[in-house]
Amino acid sequence: MDIKTLVNGLHQLERKVVPFLADVKTLSELVSKSGLQEVEAMRALQWLSNKDVLKIVSTENELVELDVNGKDYVRKGLPERRMLMEVKDKFVLVQDLMQKLGRDEFGIAVGILKQKVAIDMENGKITITEQGKKLLQKESLEESFIKKLEKGPVEIGKLESEERFALDNLLKRKQIIQKKIIKMKFIELTPLGKELSKQKMEKVNYIESVTPQVLTMKEWEKKKFRPYDVTINVPGIQSGKRHFINQATEYIRKIWLEMGFEEMTGNLAETSFWDLDALFVPQDHPARAMQDTFYIADKTGKNILTGKLPSIFKKIKDVHETGGDTGSKGWQSSWNENIAKEILLRTHCTSLSAHAISKLTKKDLPKKYFSVGRVFRNEAMDWKHLFEFEQVEGIVVDENVNFRNLLGYLRQFFYKMGFEKVRIRPSHFPYTEPSAEIEVYNPVKKEWIELGGAGIFRPEVSKILIGTEIPVLAWGFGLARTVSEYWNLQNIRDVYKNDLDQLRDMKLFMR
Repeated sequence: MDIKTLVNGLHQLERKVVPFLADVKTLSELVSKSGLQEVEAMRALQWLSNKDVLKIVSTENELVELDVNGKDYVRKGLPERRMLMEVKDKFVLVQDLMQKLGRDEFGIAVGILKQKVAIDMENGKITITEQGKKLLQKESLEESFIKKLEKGPVEIGKLESEERFALDNLLKRKQIIQKKIIKMKFIELTPLGKELSKQKMEKVNYIESVTPQVLTMKEWEKKKFRPYDVTINVPGIQSGKRHFINQATEYIRKIWLEMGFEEMTGNLAETSFWDLDALFVPQDHPARAMQDTFYIADKTGKNILTGKLPSIFKKIKDVHETGGDTGSKGWQSSWNENIAKEILLRTHCTSLSAHAISKLTKKDLPKKYFSVGRVFRNEAMDWKHLFEFEQVEGIVVDENVNFRNLLGYLRQFFYKMGFEKVRIRPSHFPYTEPSAEIEVYNPVKKEWIELGGAGIFRPEVSKILIGTEIPVLAWGFGLARTVSEYWNLQNIRDVYKNDLDQLRDMKLFMR
């Protein structure tokens, strides 16, 4: 941009600061010389910065200044000097000194002077030592420092070693000195800015904006509109938006709702009965241990138990111990009612599925449910594991579905999520048979990534909860793993970190 075009396009505030740019270094100096308010001067500097006229450099300086007690001590002296003055010629009773100095200052003075071997205390009397007499003859580092601060705040970075020693000692004491941070804005002119600062700013009477008065009074016939350069870089505006994971959650909810599913909701705190026992997870399964599950305990550390179990618990007990009427042998071990009563933070949203199908009868079918909810696992955090995360669950309860239908639902969902290649491979889960793991192809990493598990509920689950043996397709996978590829997040911990720059810059979730 040539200098003439630049000058013609300057705002009135910019014109007011240009004459002072060559002579000022800070924002405060500019405010003082230009007569503008700080907000006006800052606005002008930001506009000039966008035009590559100058750079605004922000710095923070740590200063120290006198606090309430410090101002008082400058006038009447530090407590330790006042005590030495009282006992320099005679012994004084502790009680009298305490009354004269005050209990707090007496305690401070005694502690400091005993540390410096400046006084003796015996039989309720305080006397000065030879060392104390020497201390009276000279000013202490602390006294010199607070006198210096009487003239005004001092930058900590410029203190001498002895002053730093005094600073450290005084900071340990109550309200003598205090630190504060001063933010400074410095102005650095660019070559264009140096050239502009030499230009004479003639007074112009531009129209800055179109108002009703400009139109009704026909001011536009007598004045010129200020030229605007639409190519100038301007600061970005950060609009308000939902957290990117919430955006993905709403998108996923929309997919399942469009596919005819109903949403399941429930409590974060659940009983072991619904979270594990109803899903035919054996009571000695490793996942039930404290290493994998968060149990809720009382003050003594004892796990809290729910009051009573639902009436269906007798069938659950039978299927665990003998297989009940499912044709299974069960786990061939005794089932403990108290273990089922333990309250925990739900380890998966499949507990919601157990609740849902336990309320169904044959006349309610077919039914399709989904959930997107927070679950908790007592795991060590690393780049691909969190101890709490969102999980997506789904079930289809229908007499006429089979494993191929399950593949169809999963492929349709992940296709809508932007994954063109989906594959299912055999796996094992306690409550589904057959069981499978869901993998999608990541074209960037050029590898298959495991996202979750799926299968058909075993009769030990579906027949007991529904009352008759009906196929129940089921799946569950972590939301963060599914969507992190969209934002190129390599570490799953980045999904929930409190990084404002990340939150501002993250693109909207649009598939």
